[in-house]
Amino acid sequence: MADVRIVLCMKWGTLFPADYVNVLFNACRNAISGPFRFVCLTDDSEGFVDGVEALPIPDIGLRPEQWYTSGVWPKLALYAADLHGLTGRCLFVDLDMVVLGGLDEMFEHEAQFIGIDVGEGWRPGREGSKLRELGTGVFAFDLGGQTQVLEAFEADMGGSMDRFHNEQDFVAAHAKGLEFWPDGWVISFKRWLRRPIGMDLFVAPKAPPEDTKIVAFHGDPRPIAMIGERAGFWDRFPHMGHGQVSWVRDYWVEHGGRLPPFDEG
Repeated sequence: MADVRIVLCMKWGTLFPADYVNVLFNACRNAISGPFRFVCLTDDSEGFVDGVEALPIPDIGLRPEQWYTSGVWPKLALYAADLHGLTGRCLFVDLDMVVLGGLDEMFEHEAQFIGIDVGEGWRPGREGSKLRELGTGVFAFDLGGQTQVLEAFEADMGGSMDRFHNEQDFVAAHAKGLEFWPDGWVISFKRWLRRPIGMDLFVAPKAPPEDTKIVAFHGDPRPIAMIGERAGFWDRFPHMGHGQVSWVRDYWVEHGGRLPPFDEG
């Protein structure tokens, strides 16, 4: 086990309210035994609960409009040689992930860099596919141990953004010792739990398997769309889920999240 364990997340702009950070913090606190630090790199820490350490997002030379291009290029700041003096094993978790348990094992995995395989094998029944693709919704590495990633980007920022579709493809091309989480540790809500087209309007999504550590909500829908008592349609055509999803709501409320609409108290 790493001597220093740090959970990192990032929040900027207005897409994600502070509840996402607070719920993630509380879920990680329940899923990790022993001490750890929870750090959010952010431009706005208002509403964070005690225990969340807020630090500025490092400036890596991106223009304002480049923060919102395809991919999440500001994430490359994580590979700085000195990230606010932080040291130890880092587990980065996107805000729209649902953490269910067992994060000790994720810290203990000794890969130099380990992330989600979002390729063909990230579907039930297709595990083991050789068509692998890195996803950076949940990944781990030693802070200061992958500085070549940021250095390569800073050496040719424009060319890098032209050649690579997103930042995770760039990381896949430059990370040392790349490995992937074991099958079933991080599963996709869309691919594992959402019902087939047509059925999804009438049948609630499946609950996660008991051995799942994290459910990834990548793109649409996000968890917040399905937690409210008046939740309407969620997802994106041709998938059209509808209404509150009980297990997502329970997760959110049990970890300190408010139910929308947030302006009602």
